[in-house]
This record gives sequence, C-alpha cells and structure tokens, in this order.
Amino acid sequence: MAEPSVHDAARRRVDELRRIVEEADRAYYRGERESGLTDAEYDALRDELVALESQFPDLVTPDSPTQRVGYAGSEAFAAVRHTEPMLSLEKATTDAELQAWYDAAAGDEPGAAFAPEFTVEPKIDGVAVELVYRSGALVQGSTRGDGAVGEDITANLRTVASIPKQLHGGQVPDVLEVRGEVYLHKRDFEELNRKLVEAGEDAKANPRNFTAGSLKQKDPEATRSRPLRFTAYGLGRCDWSGHEPTSWSATRTRLHDLGLPVVDDATFVVAPDLAGVREVIAALLARRDELPFEIDGAVIKIDAFALQRRLGARSRTPRWALAWKFPPREGRTKVKAIDVWVGRTGRLTPVAVLEPLAVGGITIQHATLHNREQLAQLDVRVGDTVVVVRAGDVIPQVVKVQKELRPDDAVPFAWPTHCPVCGGEAESPADSPLSFCTNLACPAQVEARLFHFGQRGAMEIDGLGEKIVTQLVKERGVTSPAGLYRLTVADLAELDRMGEKSAAGLVAAIHDSKTRPLARLLVALDIRQVGSSTARDLAKRFGTLDAVRRATKEQLLEVPDIGGIVADAIVAFFHEPRNQTTIDELLAAGVAPPPEEAAATDGPFAGKTIVFTGELETLTRDAAKELAMKLGAKAAGSVSKKTDLVVAGPNAGSKLVKARELGVKVVDEQEFLRMTGRIA
Repeated sequence: MAEPSVHDAARRRVDELRRIVEEADRAYYRGERESGLTDAEYDALRDELVALESQFPDLVTPDSPTQRVGYAGSEAFAAVRHTEPMLSLEKATTDAELQAWYDAAAGDEPGAAFAPEFTVEPKIDGVAVELVYRSGALVQGSTRGDGAVGEDITANLRTVASIPKQLHGGQVPDVLEVRGEVYLHKRDFEELNRKLVEAGEDAKANPRNFTAGSLKQKDPEATRSRPLRFTAYGLGRCDWSGHEPTSWSATRTRLHDLGLPVVDDATFVVAPDLAGVREVIAALLARRDELPFEIDGAVIKIDAFALQRRLGARSRTPRWALAWKFPPREGRTKVKAIDVWVGRTGRLTPVAVLEPLAVGGITIQHATLHNREQLAQLDVRVGDTVVVVRAGDVIPQVVKVQKELRPDDAVPFAWPTHCPVCGGEAESPADSPLSFCTNLACPAQVEARLFHFGQRGAMEIDGLGEKIVTQLVKERGVTSPAGLYRLTVADLAELDRMGEKSAAGLVAAIHDSKTRPLARLLVALDIRQVGSSTARDLAKRFGTLDAVRRATKEQLLEVPDIGGIVADAIVAFFHEPRNQTTIDELLAAGVAPPPEEAAATDGPFAGKTIVFTGELETLTRDAAKELAMKLGAKAAGSVSKKTDLVVAGPNAGSKLVKARELGVKVVDEQEFLRMTGRIA
C-alpha cells in the first residue's frame, strides 16, 4: 500500500479525472453538446486515469470510464442490445507499443511460426454504428453505446444516403450485422460551418462531434439535411450459409459486392509482416491531407479469422487489432494579441497571435481568423482560450472560443479603419466580408508582390528573399517588378549581408530570368484566378504575351478549364491601366519570354500523364514538368488510375506507394532523362 498522503492524492486525482472524462464521454456519445476538450487533451486525461488505476488497483471501480467501451445511451432512444459486443481498440502511438502488441499476439501462439498477414486501413474520425440486415433488408441501426447496449437510431441512419436499405449482388446472408463509421467529408463540414457562421451561430470544432449530434436528432429529417456518409469496417454476427470468408480482406470484398461502402483500394492495404505495416502507416500519414475525410490514425488487424478467434479478446479490446494514433491536428491555447496582416492584393486578414502550441508535429504561434466577419462571429478577444485546427498546409485556423474561460477584462476587437502598415484607408464593402488597403503604394503590398514575382514557379530569381526585397523597397526605392531589372551590382553591394559577390550573383539571376517561359511570367504577374495550371493552358493556347493581352473573353472561354469568372479576371487584369504600364516597363527592361513551342504529338510522352515525386537531382521539379509538357505530356500533382508514369527520386512518399498499389510504371530521374533523349 502506498503512503497515505500519496494514496489520498491519487484518489483525489482519479475522482477528478473520472468526472472530466465522464462529462466528455456524455457530450460525445450522446451528441448533446461539445465537450470543450480537444482530442489530444481527452486522450491525455484518459491515459493519466488508466496509469493511476494501474498504479493503484484498489482505486478501480466498475463504473470507471476505463472499465467500459463507450457510454450508456440517453433515454431519448430505445435501447438495443448487441448480439456481440462492439469492442474498442487498444491504441499505440510509438513503435515500441506497436512491437509490444505484436509480441503479445505472438506469445499467444506457442510452438508455431507466427507470420500473419495484416490489414491496414484509415481510422476515420467519425461515429461507430451497427447496421442489422435480415434477408438483405435493413431492419435496425444503433449506436455503439457502452459496447453491450446501444441506442436505436434506425430512422436517422435510414436517411444516410450511402447506407443501402436493401443489399444486392452476390450471396446475401440471412443475417448480417455490419459495424462501421458515420462521418463527414471535409468539404461538407467546411460548407456546414460556413452556413452556421452566416446564421450567427458558432462554428463546430470538428466533424466528429457534429456527426454525433446529427445522429441523435429527434427528427430524422434534420439528420437527412446533413451530408453524412458511412463506411463498413467490421462485422458482428453473420450467417453466410456455409460460404464464410476466411479473412477480413475477403470479407471486405464481399461487403462491397453486396453494396456496402468500404474504404477504397488505395487506402486499404494487406501487409505481409510488421515491417510492411510500418511502411503503410508512414504512407498513410503522408497522404493524410489528401484524403477527403479526417482520419486520426490507422487500424491494424490480423487478417485471418482463424487466428483472430484463437487470440480472442480482453474485456474491452480484441487482441488481434490495434489503433495506431496519428499526432493531434488540433489543440487549445490562449490568444496573446490580434494582428491584421496585409497581403499582396491589399487584403486585410486578422490573425491571432498565440501562446506557442504543438499540433501535428509543428509549433503554432499564429492562426488565421479569415476576415472581419468571421472574427466578429467567433468574437475572438485577446486573452481568450481558443481551439486551433491545422488542416493541410494552410495556416492554422481558430475554430472555437472557450467563452466560459474568458477573462473579465477581455474587450471586443476593433476592426481598423486604416491600413496597419501604411495608414491608407481600409475599404470594407458592406456586401463583402473582405477588407482591402486602397493604397497601391502600400509597402506591404509592394514587398509581397515583388517577393512573389521572384519565387519558384514564377520568375525563379535565386537570392531574391524576403529580407532583400524589404531592403530594396525601403532603401533602393524599388516599387515594381521592372525596377528589379534596373538594379546594378553597386546598388546591391551595400545592402545588409550582401557584399559584391552576392550582389553580382543576384544581378545575374535577375538577368537570367528575362527569358523565362511565358507561363512563368503569367504566374509572376499575379493575375487573380490564374495559377500555374491555368498559366500553362494560356501559354499553350496563345503562344505569346501579346496574344494573351489582346485575348477577348470569348477567346479565353475556348481554353479548357477556363470559365466565366477566370476569363473576366484575366480581361480585367490586362485592361487595368497600371497593369498595362507594369507590363510595358517589363518589356522595355528586356523581359522577353520565348514563343511557346507546340507540344509534341508523337514520341514517348504524347498524351501521357506524368507525376513527379521525391527529390530530383539533375532537374528542378518545375524544369522536369516543363520538359515533360514540351514532349506532349500532362504533368499532374497526384497519382490515379489515369496516371501513365511516375518519376520518383529519393525520399519519395505516398505518391510512390500509391503508384505501386495501382500498378503504375515507376522510373527514376535518370531513366526519365533517357526516355526524353537528354542522355543516352
């Protein structure tokens, strides 16, 4: 027995943790409200409770949250007893924990060579449910509840479009109990949040909680209005009438044939061993941002049912399955200040300055508040505690304010009437949530535009970094791209950290940029709605800068993938007098993109789709794409069944994995160059 003081402190902390976890479970499983905890905070608190109960076994009670799978249902829905328990999964976040799980399973197979195959699939961040089919007809749907008893939400689940009401194809079992996840696509969740904010309501912190609440609506029509989706991940009781599949991978195929949604083949992998599992997990983490839905990890299962049955289950978790948890994508921190940043278009963007927060492997100190209307709707104030989400490569964003934790002296943010950089008037149209600095000479805009002009994908001026650009604007009076081409070594040599050698190198790089391809110049001009792909299409269609400048809306609409909005933006850009002056000055300074060469109509790449991944050692990525396109190829950004060739360099990631899964031809850079005829 531990010392009384230590034991008493542990008991008090256990009681506190149980109360917090209990409230969070009630909020999540019943869908009544949001818990106020991020996923990472919830996991940390629950892990602490598990550790204390392991250290002090006498403190474990039957009603502890650690002694159940989920949470008892509310009285609003009828109870449903599952014929087989809906278990939770043991989790792992380190390789040591993964190895320990494997070793424990191997230890349960004495005297036998333990060499199972594993399945690995995304752990979709949604809500677990069970569907019961009899003679192919959906007769019942329920929540997981506490694992033994769930809630009857059949009427609500019938409104989910991807859940079939009647199974079809193949041999339909007399009884089939399917376990799966109900979830939202990212784009659907973003659209729902946009509508909530427009209606004056708080945005939801994450799609999982919103899904849980959607499934607990008393009116099924309210559930129908929300774009929920379903995917199957397992089985309860099933009567295959003597034709039982022998593995989960085979069962997944059988379920798909019956019309039930399953994760696609690109993200479901059968791994031959534990090393293969590790590779798939790494590839899935690398693809996390590309997936249309949120995932919080991967589910690993021993594939063969015979081995699953031999290994069995603990009271709450099967021994043959494991949840690998990815780093959290959200966290909670405090707002130190609210700044307004000025972009190269003059747009004013409010940004929260945060106490440092580690999320998804990076430290976050700033998070976007989008625009003045979003800031007002969220009502973010200095001193607030906020939930921050990092999705993809975009700047992290504040999605929720914990107003119950707001300090008494916090005051609403006053939107500026003038640009915080130059003092120019800030235009805030009543019919738009956006605000702009109206001063075209605003240093923030000038610097941002010049920096963009020299970036890779644009004019690619090596050495033209942000600090150099700031000095050029403030100390050398450069206010337009044409001014770069008038700089001399003497102009640059006295700048901070330059020197004559560096200055000569930058002047040479600026001079070399004069003959960049037309598509690069169009990107550098920063035309609204025109990215690198549209710029390439314009260059191919019109061939010269003069032809693009003179193009009518009707002519632009003839270009593939250019619609009315993009065409209007291009016409407006080239008709704006100041933009015309900028282009004339560039041409006078010697900027002369060569006429666009017609793409080859024969040869090894004509009509092919090529994807580049990893680090190229001879060519830059942009140069490789341009070479491929000159030879008739289309350079794509992602691998699909339509991809003809993947060129993979060192440190290639998920694109290489997917190419191998789809059977797409893969070559290295040297082989690619041989195919182009560049080397023998």
